Amino acid sequence: MLLLQVNTSGANVSLVLFFGTIGMLALTIGLIVFIIFHQRKVIRYQMTLQKMEQEQQKMLLNASIRLQEEERQRIAADLHDDAGPLLATARLYLNENLVNLDKTTQLQSIYNAKQIIDDTIQLIRNISHSLMPPTLKNFGLESAVNDQFQKISSSGIINASCRFHDYKERLQTDNELIVFRVIQELINNILKHSNASFIHLTQNTNGNKFYIRMHHDGKGITQADFERMNKSAAGLGLKNIQSRLKVLHGRIFFEKDASQTYYKVTIELNREDNQ
Repeated sequence: MLLLQVNTSGANVSLVLFFGTIGMLALTIGLIVFIIFHQRKVIRYQMTLQKMEQEQQKMLLNASIRLQEEERQRIAADLHDDAGPLLATARLYLNENLVNLDKTTQLQSIYNAKQIIDDTIQLIRNISHSLMPPTLKNFGLESAVNDQFQKISSSGIINASCRFHDYKERLQTDNELIVFRVIQELINNILKHSNASFIHLTQNTNGNKFYIRMHHDGKGITQADFERMNKSAAGLGLKNIQSRLKVLHGRIFFEKDASQTYYKVTIELNREDNQ
């Protein structure tokens, strides 16, 4: 009887050990399967993020290419439609038959050709200024932005003002041009879409950070709107802004102020990357 109890007790222990081992093995296998599926899920998520980033980079690159192509087409159109006819007209006044004309007619033809050539020079100068505004080139970003805002305010359409608080050291010339173009694009968007009564721009620095902030009281967008539009086919102007700032390793933020009375756009650059 005692022997039977011992055998039964030993069998029970063996069963407990057996099922315990099976349970641990099942738990281990389950944990391994969970880890594998989790890793696969993480990898799929990372691949999705990478694909989205690649698509966004592609959209930004396409926007930059379109911007450059539009600029080239505009310059080509200005030269073809305006400079070309002017020079062709000047050539008519200076044709080979000029030497056979009387002196008075010769002088008049030369004077007319000179006037047309002067007009052509002014046209080409205007095209050059649109590529690199002389105020920006000669005096820097602060003067160019002040000049831009004075022109807007003088139009009487909107109250425009700006103030640079700390711009003792200029950015690199090419980088100043990029920032100026971004500001122009933002102003253009505000004038076209916001129905604002005022625009105010401020510049300041904080440590290594360089900031441009624009406020207006019209219709605007938030950061969520900006990011959504950047992922869509719409908003070419905003994509151009982001592609320009990407060159400067800069960032842009859109927000509505806490009082819900105006919108604010902030451009942030690293000074050491752009000076």
